[in-house]
Amino acid sequence: MGQVLRRQFLIAAGAVLAAPLRAGAQVPPRVARVAVLDDTAENTRSREWQLFRRRLQELGYAEGRNLVIVARYARGDGTKLPALAAELVAQQPDVILAPSTPAARAALQATSSIPIVFNGVADPVGAGLVASLGHPGGNATGLSIMATEIGSKWIELLREIAPGASRFGFVNDASNPGSLLAFRNLQERARSVNASVRFLDGRNRQELESALETIAREPVDGLIVGTTMVLFPHRDRIIQFAARHRLPAVFARREYVEAGGLLSYSVDLDFMFSRSAEYVQRILGGAKASDLPVERPSGTRLEVNLKTAKALGLKMPQSILLRADRVIE
Repeated sequence: MGQVLRRQFLIAAGAVLAAPLRAGAQVPPRVARVAVLDDTAENTRSREWQLFRRRLQELGYAEGRNLVIVARYARGDGTKLPALAAELVAQQPDVILAPSTPAARAALQATSSIPIVFNGVADPVGAGLVASLGHPGGNATGLSIMATEIGSKWIELLREIAPGASRFGFVNDASNPGSLLAFRNLQERARSVNASVRFLDGRNRQELESALETIAREPVDGLIVGTTMVLFPHRDRIIQFAARHRLPAVFARREYVEAGGLLSYSVDLDFMFSRSAEYVQRILGGAKASDLPVERPSGTRLEVNLKTAKALGLKMPQSILLRADRVIE
């Protein structure tokens, strides 16, 4: 009986002593590596990147614990994107996030194996990023903006503000395939209301100044400033030009309205970047990009700057004010 008790004691003691050894031998949590390829400068999308990081943290991935984010910025120079994409691919990240059509194309050209999550892309199929929205088929997926619906609203809003408007100028990045798609949609919408729209390239400061000179020489009734982020650093110049020429303008980003622009109508970028984090989390969890359908978020935002409307001598219709998500007075 004594030998049995002694044997049980030794077994129990061994188990107790072995427990810390097994715990100490546990493999630490794997660190996920996420690459960001941005065609803008570091601070241009700072708000959106904060939201992206916050959502990833809510999903269990925090920098300094189990997440490393490596970013490269083209600072508005699209010619740098291929080299920056190659740098990121060489580091073998688990997933690449690309927040525009040019960035997504550069990433896809650099790798056919590393998963790519894009957002802000107007036409993923037309841009060659996916085979179809429902079945991407390759190593890229993500979120697409509603180019057709948004473009139609831009013209509708301008015609509500200036009912007789029939000639519109559309400033965007002519090197971006998404910009060209948006322009075609604008043309179709303009023709349906007996109006016309002219594309004006704003891919850099020199082209933008040329575009503004064209508008000053050949006036339009309303100005539409597209989604491309290469225009964003020049927002004050565009807003001041519109004010000087008393030109109604609608912008594709709400930050223009905060800077003094008349009004904006856009997709909800806060949602898109947060949702992009969810795509990244699913891929880090083992999902394949080819199996994740491309989403087209339905959320939009309408913001109005009444101060600017008054300065331009415009009476903002109640139909717009009642629909606005935000009015700056």
